Amino acid sequence: MLRVLYLAPDGHIVSDLGSDQYETALQETNNMLWVDFVGEPEKTCERIMLEIFKFHPLAVEEALQEIHIPKVDDWDTFIYVALHSIALDKWEEGYIRSLELDIFAGKNYLVTYHKEGIPEIDKIWGDSQIDERHLKKGSSNLLYRLADELVAGYMQVTDKVEDDLEEIEDQIFDNPSQQILAQLFTLKRILLHLRRIITPQRDVINNLSRNEYSVIDPQYRIFYRSVYDHLVRLTDIGESMRDLVSSALSSYLSVINNRLSDVMKTLTIITTLFMPISFLTGFFGMNFFQPVFNSRVWTGAIAFLIVLSVVIALPAMMLIWIKKQRWM
Repeated sequence: MLRVLYLAPDGHIVSDLGSDQYETALQETNNMLWVDFVGEPEKTCERIMLEIFKFHPLAVEEALQEIHIPKVDDWDTFIYVALHSIALDKWEEGYIRSLELDIFAGKNYLVTYHKEGIPEIDKIWGDSQIDERHLKKGSSNLLYRLADELVAGYMQVTDKVEDDLEEIEDQIFDNPSQQILAQLFTLKRILLHLRRIITPQRDVINNLSRNEYSVIDPQYRIFYRSVYDHLVRLTDIGESMRDLVSSALSSYLSVINNRLSDVMKTLTIITTLFMPISFLTGFFGMNFFQPVFNSRVWTGAIAFLIVLSVVIALPAMMLIWIKKQRWM
């Protein structure tokens, strides 16, 4: 899908501008053109980018490949910026998806390319259709708003990680299981993926806020610094979350080890209590001696009661002794 927003010099917004009219629109100085490619065939995108906007072939090739980390390249007449959005539709499956957004920004135009729909772009697109002031402020403002909305989307990830972590911490002491362990490793993997996106994107925004790009209005550098501050804060939050996940993992292992110790302690006590009984039954059950007396007495009710009393009293006495030794 290819969609267009064009702010004409008279302040009128046009959304049905044909590709054959792009060149005429670009020649105007007091207008703004935003072309958004959403899953459009690469050949169509490449033709428009090369023939109409005159982008450098290497910049177009990088945009269409969509295989690199966030970056910014200065091509004098335009800048090429690659940013990332985050999709949470695979959260239940244990991972997050990053959607690359390729941006070409010039003095009076903005070209965006992405293979899938990105909610942040749709929001800004809708706002620009309603209020022409977003387009009137130029490409620097649109680029800033795109970066700001993408960074705001990252907060959804940290908030969701925090909510899941609180639920896991409640379950660790109540009902630890292998599922909790899998969830902890999932959160750890998600935070690692988030850091891989935030760190280079932070450098991109820092460059936009400090370097003198010809297509960036100097008055917007302070806005980019604000986005940079948000990314720094997100980095700190991500590191704190990783520490919390590691602490939760340590707590889980401690609870499991404590429960295992309790089980082993119980089994050891049971084994110890039955050890003398096993010795008695084993020793007197061996046929090493020939009976020299009337064995009916040994097999009578009195002998049975005596042996039964010993079998019951001996573990009880050992249990009392173990408690006095404070072994349990």
